[in-house]
Amino acid sequence: MSSTAPRVTRPRVAPRDDDRLLRRRHALVVLLTFLTGSADAVGFLSLGGAFSSVMTGNMVLLGLSAGRGDADLALTSGCAIVSFILGVLAGARVVGSAQPDDPVWPRRVTWALVLELLVFVVFLVVWVVDLPTHSGRVDLALLMLSATALGVQSSAIQRFGVPGLSSTYLTGTLTSLIAGVAARSPWGGLRPKAQVLLALMTGAAAGALVALHLPLAAPALLIVPLVLVIALSTRIRA
Repeated sequence: MSSTAPRVTRPRVAPRDDDRLLRRRHALVVLLTFLTGSADAVGFLSLGGAFSSVMTGNMVLLGLSAGRGDADLALTSGCAIVSFILGVLAGARVVGSAQPDDPVWPRRVTWALVLELLVFVVFLVVWVVDLPTHSGRVDLALLMLSATALGVQSSAIQRFGVPGLSSTYLTGTLTSLIAGVAARSPWGGLRPKAQVLLALMTGAAAGALVALHLPLAAPALLIVPLVLVIALSTRIRA
């Protein structure tokens, strides 16, 4: 009789199940991108004319401020850039780097999104308290909170280790989509990119409408999608 212990094999996720989990993950990234569009619209329209996630745009604004001698724009765009960088650093510390044996949705991604949620909860409190007076200094602090939160989110999505997958910087996504259309690539491969871009624009439209006509509800556009993503992510950790 052999004394060798029986070999235990770990069950693997079937390819069909794996595709299903990847589709669910993409749906949550689309929801996060809607949040991004909303945050950028609120920041641009209500918090000093800079963006919460589009750091390329903020760097252009910083350059414009130097050319025009606009100190206020320089402060606003510069603070947004610094805050985003701090958020990326904090998120990277929480989420770590992609590993070969990572599940479809690593647990640390959810931890990073919880950190983002905590930042947005502070944003909510400050927004509601400041809404009657609408102080310029508080607006800058709110923009910095929003940019920090989006920096954390950027790091969280990077943990997936998927080239080109992002919920915040999407110029490359647009370029890839148009190049794919020009090359007549199958629509199945282009659809996810189109969905992300549509979510960004839809979020920006919703953020603009709420910021201009129902400002008290603006933080809900940031917090509700994030809570949904955190709650639903528990179903795709396989």
